[in-house]
Amino acid sequence: MERETLLTMLLMIFGGCALQVLASWPGALPAATDADALERAAWISVCLPALPMLLIAAWLAGWALTQPDPVRDRLDPLVVIALWVPFGLLFLRALLRAAWALVREPPECGVSTIGLMTPRVLFSPFLARQLDEPVLRAALAHERAHGRHRDPLRIWVAQLITDLQWPWPQARRRFDAWLEALEWARDDEARRNGTEGSDLAAAVLASVRFLRAPAQPEPALLVGTHVAHAGLLGDGQTLKRRVARLLAPPPRAARVERHRFCGVPARVVAWIPLLLGILLLGVLYGAPIMRPLLGLTA
Repeated sequence: MERETLLTMLLMIFGGCALQVLASWPGALPAATDADALERAAWISVCLPALPMLLIAAWLAGWALTQPDPVRDRLDPLVVIALWVPFGLLFLRALLRAAWALVREPPECGVSTIGLMTPRVLFSPFLARQLDEPVLRAALAHERAHGRHRDPLRIWVAQLITDLQWPWPQARRRFDAWLEALEWARDDEARRNGTEGSDLAAAVLASVRFLRAPAQPEPALLVGTHVAHAGLLGDGQTLKRRVARLLAPPPRAARVERHRFCGVPARVVAWIPLLLGILLLGVLYGAPIMRPLLGLTA
């Protein structure tokens, strides 16, 4: 078996197990009035179940470096049938939904931010003609805030992480809570830059009225896939809470010091030595642990 193939199979097995164990975590959010703090907490809540998968990947990569290519051993058939097949199907489902989120035709919602690496704002001229100048500027300010934070990419990654935890409803609730907190944070950023909350609320309601459903129904496997773009839309109670918040006086934002290293958040940089250390442990101690654990046979 090719070494990379075996490594991928093991990552699906062990990473999938870790994700399923952590998927039931409720991930309660703090009762914060500061939307930026709430959005950061919700983002961590979404991503946290996937972090052990990174540690497992580092360990397995270290172990794989000590193995010949191709690997002379083979996995026990029971391990393949009982573990790899179900987790392989779970990963395949998540990847199909991630690909669909990139290529599907989104509903016409008037204004949105698209593009994973270089976000850009799309504004329908039909909607723009219906809006007063202040309302139009408010919609643009909100979408440009999405672009500055590369939110379409973050939405796509969060959807992928959530799909890898299917069918646990807690994962979907964490994702939905983050999406709501994300819109609040971008609303507040636009308001700090001079946008009136009433104008932004008017833009949100205009986008909802302008929304057009997709022409073709989605296949059952892809239902619920979130398009990889950021828009002004909300739904149901989420929309009511958002408009009420926009019409209220803006909350005072807490000042937070964000430490960065070469433009990268310090908390991300701190993971690099940890991953390298675990990779080294995989090189040194991976073989005697992995062989009996997996039932590898020559």
